[in-house]
Amino acid sequence: MASAPKKQSPRLQRQQRIVDHVLAQGFASAAELSSLTGVSLMTVHRDLDDLATRGLLRKYHGGVSAQPSTVFESSSDFRLHTHTAEKEALAADALRFITPGMSVMLDDSTTALALARLLPDVGPLTVVSNYRQVQETLRDVPDIRLIGLGGEYSRTHDSYLGLPCQEMISTFSVDIVFISTSAMNARLTYHQEQEIVLVKRAMMGSATTKVLMMDASKVARSALHQLAPVNAFDHVLLAGDLDEALVEEMREEAEVHVAEPS
Repeated sequence: MASAPKKQSPRLQRQQRIVDHVLAQGFASAAELSSLTGVSLMTVHRDLDDLATRGLLRKYHGGVSAQPSTVFESSSDFRLHTHTAEKEALAADALRFITPGMSVMLDDSTTALALARLLPDVGPLTVVSNYRQVQETLRDVPDIRLIGLGGEYSRTHDSYLGLPCQEMISTFSVDIVFISTSAMNARLTYHQEQEIVLVKRAMMGSATTKVLMMDASKVARSALHQLAPVNAFDHVLLAGDLDEALVEEMREEAEVHVAEPS
């Protein structure tokens, strides 16, 4: 059986509300957050300690401020709870490229995690991934041969990165790889972190078919490092509120399909 996303506990829901508020405002006092969430100052301070430890917020005397957007967007904890309907639509669309017996590589994106949750219903597969969440999702599935990519563990990304990961990827030749990244325009894809770029490029080099999955929040944006041209991907899957003219530009570079969130 495919494992479903876990429902957020009241504590996680409260912390998500704190994060959303601080991200929108830039900073907030502990007293303000206590009033916002309806819990005591002591509980708010425990939440802030936890969020600061996870790298989502920066705590200072009396309150918190938002991390720089590049740090925030990289956090697996943050990404797990954003644009979930679009990611599920992308995952459902991506299934058409997978048939029993294939070898599939998944990156450490939460979009790839949405796809991983659907794979137990496909049949026998070999799945390769550096994302701990994917590994946890599939580790007990009898029909899936799971290969975990190792390397230096990143708490921010909840995945394994670095040179050991890149070298391990280079030893594989998989049928298909599914990748998401932080930004793209009609011609190029981007990511804000060099280390992530190197791992994603290695994954693309190991696969016969390359599929890019992007929700609308990542489209018509750029980041510090160029990952790959759009035409390096065999298929581009998009979901969300998209500019039609931009989608048509992308179709000059690759096979593009727009999935509709339910």
